[in-house]
Amino acid sequence: MSEDTRMSKAMRQMLGQPGRVSVARGEARRDLASDESCGPPLEHPHTGSAKHMAGTGGLLEAALTRQNLHAAWKRVKANKGAAGVDGQGIEQTAQVLHQSWPDIRQALLAGSYRPKPVRKVLIPKPDGSQRELGIPTVTDRLIQQALLQVLQPLIDPTFSEHSHGFRPGRRAHDAVKAARAYVQSGKRVVVDVDLAKFFDRVNHDILIDRLKRRIDDAGVIRLIRAYLNAGIMDGGVVVDRHLGTPQGGPLSPLLANVLLDEVDKALEARGYNFARYADDCNVYVGSTKAGERVMAYLRRLYTGLKLQINEAKSAVASVFGRKFLGYALWVAKGKEVKCAVAKKALENFKARIRQLTRRSGGRSMAQVVEKLRPYLLGWKAYFGMAQTPKVWRELDEWLRHRLRAIQLRHWKRPKTIYRELKAMGASEDVAKQVAGNCHRWWRNSAMLLNSVLTIAYFDGLGLPRLS
Repeated sequence: MSEDTRMSKAMRQMLGQPGRVSVARGEARRDLASDESCGPPLEHPHTGSAKHMAGTGGLLEAALTRQNLHAAWKRVKANKGAAGVDGQGIEQTAQVLHQSWPDIRQALLAGSYRPKPVRKVLIPKPDGSQRELGIPTVTDRLIQQALLQVLQPLIDPTFSEHSHGFRPGRRAHDAVKAARAYVQSGKRVVVDVDLAKFFDRVNHDILIDRLKRRIDDAGVIRLIRAYLNAGIMDGGVVVDRHLGTPQGGPLSPLLANVLLDEVDKALEARGYNFARYADDCNVYVGSTKAGERVMAYLRRLYTGLKLQINEAKSAVASVFGRKFLGYALWVAKGKEVKCAVAKKALENFKARIRQLTRRSGGRSMAQVVEKLRPYLLGWKAYFGMAQTPKVWRELDEWLRHRLRAIQLRHWKRPKTIYRELKAMGASEDVAKQVAGNCHRWWRNSAMLLNSVLTIAYFDGLGLPRLS
């Protein structure tokens, strides 16, 4: 998985991104693997020892209680997800379930319920590529959310303390803080592992085997298997799926953590310092030689789970040349290790701002700012740990420069520019000079125009400051 994808996943978990198919906190991702027999590959003795066995039986009945379903429906409704293959949104589904729920509930308890295929949706990424989501129907999201609410409190406490992704009370910042602490302690070499198409390659049989070690309820296991085997509709054609858990359903993050916890426990048993967020795992060691040993060990562990490391994107290297969840690390005075926004994340920020402000289409500056606000506030919240004030100031300056250029383009003609600037209190000299260079949008939007479209002007429009 690419760094852009990992960072965007982390941001979605914290905030949700406007303008995208909504797959918010309780509702996450699905995408798993094939019917291959699964001997226990390289299993650590404590793996899955949640025998704790999530209560013995009765979990499906607990998931389908009125109280639990009501809470699940509130979450699904709040997430405002898109319709699935049946084309039914939240309100339409509510009307249908009013009549059909008794039959659906009976089918769930009898083990005869068959989930509908997920709807394939491609989401553009900042680098121009696309990320695939599989959007379940609202009914299936409700059932998955109800299951999640029963399973997560039982399973999550058994996960490694080094796992931070898609867990209650944990977030990407915790993983970055852990990484910084390891580096501060002297672990300056990172084993940075990128799994190749993790959510497309999860093996169904191995996952179900690991799930059975944690919960003892045949009805729940059967239903989760049915969700894994549900096809994906692409262009009106349903394609069977024998591998993977498509990203888009509430259960996917929990299932991913169930599978990858085996690797966490194996690393813990050897005393390694590491941080994992979803399928992104970084191990911190004191030397390149030690890092190479860890990389070889991880290859064996992942191979045992029938997962594949992306060798082109994985490396044993200095931590100061790598990035983790959109952050980079650097050493300040006094040898203190600090966080910065990684170069790629900064490039993606500017690309997204350009996308949001492209061709303002006759919108006023206030409307342009209103469109930018959710993204800017979310980005600022996610990268709030960055300790680089100069970078924040430069981004603010670049953003205001771009908005001034957009305003000139909007006014377009010299007479209009002159008139509008005078109305805003510009001096005669400034209004004439800016209007006289009206076709040099970018160059003309600095210097003199700054005295009219000031920082206070943008503050008044509600433009968030990053610095």
